[in-house]
This record gives sequence, structure tokens and C-alpha cells, in this order.
Amino acid sequence: MSERIIKKYPNRRLYDTEVSRYITLADVRALVMDGVAFRVLDSANDADITRAILLQIMLEEESGGEPLFSATMLAQIIRFYGGTLHGVFARYLESSLDLFARQQQDLLQTWGDHPFEAMRRLTQRNVGLWSDLQRDFLRAAGLDPGAEPSAKKDEGPR
Repeated sequence: MSERIIKKYPNRRLYDTEVSRYITLADVRALVMDGVAFRVLDSANDADITRAILLQIMLEEESGGEPLFSATMLAQIIRFYGGTLHGVFARYLESSLDLFARQQQDLLQTWGDHPFEAMRRLTQRNVGLWSDLQRDFLRAAGLDPGAEPSAKKDEGPR
């Protein structure tokens, strides 16, 4: 399955090449919600502007209704730009969101007739996954989470 190509023209209109018609940001949002793979290209130079379009959709979502990101959270994210942990944070955030989405899907599939058992299994699995994710994050930051503290042991009197 190939990626769907959407062209953005200088008049700020979006053209879906698969269905041969102009679409709106709401249509692009629907593609995201449906899990359709796509790229948005600037018609003038074929530059990939997918991220800019997705950020525009997020801005519209944040402006209306209940926002997902608090001002404090956004400020914390901004502080990571250009810092030494920029790439590590991006991978950590992406991995965390992937994990959350998988868990949500698993929960919907396993809820079935025994919701408490499903929650117990999911909780046990989450503890392990988050522990692994945190260990990987610390290791990527140059810290060894498995290393023993360097404090000298008291050997007692000689």
C-alpha cells in the first residue's frame, strides 16, 4: 500500500491526488483518524510539509473545546528544542505514544467478558513496558540504570 499524496497549492488549497479533488483540513484529519498513510507536498517545490499540516490541525483542535496540552506541558516541550536531549526526548515521546495507542487497542480487544482480569493483565504488562522504556531513556541519556552506586562499602576494622 503506497502513501496517499496531497498537494498544497499557493492559494492554500489542498488537493488529494488519489480522489482528484480539493479537500479541507477536516478531510486530512479524517485521514489521520482512519490511519491512512499520506504525505503533503508543496506544489511549488515538492517539499514535504506533512508536519506543518499536522501541526495546523493540532492547533485547530487545541483552539476549540478541551485542549490536550496545558501551557506548562507546551513550555516543557519547547525547552527540549535544541538541547542535548532533543533527539532522546523525541524518541521517548514517540515511543510513549506508540505504547499508549497499542495498550488502548489491546484493552478494547481484551475487555470482553472479564474486564477486571483484562485490567489486571494490562497493568502487569504496563509496569514491565514502562520500566523498559524508562531504562532505555536513561541509558540513552548516558546514565546506566543498572549500575551499582559508587559509594564504598564499609569493610569494617582492619
